[in-house]
Amino acid sequence: MRHLKAHRKLGRSTEHRISMLRNLATSLINSRDDRIVTTLPKAKELRPFIEKAITLSRHAVSLDGNGSEVQGVHLRRQAAAYFHSGNFRRATMTRRGQTPPPRSAGVAALRRLFDELGERFKDRPGGYTRIIKMGRRTGDGAELAIIELVDNAREKEAQASSRKKTKGSSKKKTGETKAAETSKDQKEEGASEE
Repeated sequence: MRHLKAHRKLGRSTEHRISMLRNLATSLINSRDDRIVTTLPKAKELRPFIEKAITLSRHAVSLDGNGSEVQGVHLRRQAAAYFHSGNFRRATMTRRGQTPPPRSAGVAALRRLFDELGERFKDRPGGYTRIIKMGRRTGDGAELAIIELVDNAREKEAQASSRKKTKGSSKKKTGETKAAETSKDQKEEGASEE
């Protein structure tokens, strides 16, 4: 029986699997297009992993009033567990005149998650990601998939352009029908004059 066996092992040890999911989550949040390409089983495992982090950022956005700053910090720290921590800095690491190393991608992902994505998904109760199957990879035959965040900029542009096309096509149709009606009227007038 499969009781309490909820997740795929993906052929990795527990530590390796969690580290891989953190890397995938960081890549998805930091990507410019809000999408990454990976194998289908990894995408299916990443979906609940990243959606829990996005839910925490949604809760932080919806906080109001008393003690909200403390609660917001608590939610941010909980969400930090879904990403790798930043570089720790020591005074001995940098020499005089050198800039300190930048913070890791996990810190940038956490910042984007709470600043941008929490606002974007504020009114959405769940289902923040979409998985699109791509077919099989030529080298090893692994099934590939795209996992992307919904309501991204590319999707909104496509909806806006489709609205413009439908408005433009309806205007053309009304213009064509008006032209056809005027030509019919002219023919009728010409026939009545004869």
